[in-house]
Amino acid sequence: MEDLYKLHAWQVIELLRKGKISAYELTNSIFSRIEEREEINAYITLCRGYALREAREIDERYKRGEISPNMLIAGIPVAIKDNICFKGFPTTCGSRILENFIAPYDAFVVEKILEHGGIIIGKTNMDEFAMGSSNETSYFGPVLNPHDPERIPGGSSGGSAAAVADNQTILSLGSDTGGSIRQPASLCGVVGLKPTYGRVSRFGLVAFASSLDQIGCITKDVKDSAILLQVIAGYDKKDSTSVPVGVDDYISELDKIDIKKFKFAYPKEYFIEGIDPEVKENVINVLKILEKEGCIVDEVSLPHTEYAVADYYIIAPSEASSNLSRFDGVKYGFRSHQSGMIEMYKKTRGEGFGDEVKRRILLGTYALSAGYYDAYYLKALKVRTLIKQDFEKVFKDYDFIITPTSPTPAFKIGEKISDPLQMYLSDIFTISANLAGIPGISIPTGKTKSGLPIGTQILARHFDEKRLLQSAYAIEQLIKEK
Repeated sequence: MEDLYKLHAWQVIELLRKGKISAYELTNSIFSRIEEREEINAYITLCRGYALREAREIDERYKRGEISPNMLIAGIPVAIKDNICFKGFPTTCGSRILENFIAPYDAFVVEKILEHGGIIIGKTNMDEFAMGSSNETSYFGPVLNPHDPERIPGGSSGGSAAAVADNQTILSLGSDTGGSIRQPASLCGVVGLKPTYGRVSRFGLVAFASSLDQIGCITKDVKDSAILLQVIAGYDKKDSTSVPVGVDDYISELDKIDIKKFKFAYPKEYFIEGIDPEVKENVINVLKILEKEGCIVDEVSLPHTEYAVADYYIIAPSEASSNLSRFDGVKYGFRSHQSGMIEMYKKTRGEGFGDEVKRRILLGTYALSAGYYDAYYLKALKVRTLIKQDFEKVFKDYDFIITPTSPTPAFKIGEKISDPLQMYLSDIFTISANLAGIPGISIPTGKTKSGLPIGTQILARHFDEKRLLQSAYAIEQLIKEK
């Protein structure tokens, strides 16, 4: 069978279980595709030798009848963002300061992938320490958008999104602090799912902003997202923020809903002046499709949305300045060889961190400093509560909120990198979900006249991933029919 790399995970599972393809053939096909398209720069590290050995072992286990139905992704190649630890392989976070760091343990999500027979094929490129919206801040060079190599793929999980969009993996994991799964998924024309904060363990995820970070899925369609979430969701005692709630059956119940029973809201604050007209038209078209299906679709208000970007850029840099203090040249990672401890600290951090990381450390340190903590950080936490309460109020009357994922399609490389404020506004529609801790998914719902993907975001109540996936799947099918 040719072009195995084009298959979806749910197709691969069926073919592997029937013995029509082998995990080795599939994995080899993926690596051939990566070599063919290496200019996309989706990966920082490839695990080729390891992955092919694992693929052969999985094939043998299939032959011996040792692969149980509970091993949901046995034989499927999975790419993971390079801020997620995979024992024995580099975890660079896209930064010079961790260029030679080898992870000494597996992240919780990696353990789950391996338990289910998944084959980790590599670590994907990313904005340095997940700080960016375009994947241009990586020490290892920018990732290119497969739909137009002159444009950005989005960030910070741009490598994971580009790898899926370009068929350089079957499944991938990213992390989402302010939209870093959903925004690149939208710009690359794939599905990006950010679970509820606490649904998926953060153990083994290198921290950026601990109260906002969440590992999630980037896949070719909603069904693949349901499969991958089923694998990685669950309580983890090693993560103090992991919540001990049951995990629903996301897969078998995916299509068991009547979308007419759902009530959808769209917030007027998300259809603002400055949004790209084609993006706005596309999302409005999705709302019209839902209305034609008999769904209730109403305009609502999330009044504190206007403060979300400012709020995020106090909270996230503050937590980042604390989390990144550990990278000092003493314990691990890059060290500048200087005489004197203080000079070594300064040079290590000055040479090891890129401009965007330094900018956020400075912002965060200032916000947390004596005399400014109450004025900035404490006030930001109060505003965060107001944003969360806005969502809770809407979800009393509606099942889901529909919004654009990104205010624009993918912009050109270099277009905004010198203007941090414009870059920060790229996440204006995704940040609020992280501040509130609610789950969100971006699904591809169309293209611009020039062929660039457009995504629509769906938001749901805390821990309501099952219905979120059901609604996304239903909308995905409706769009296919149009």
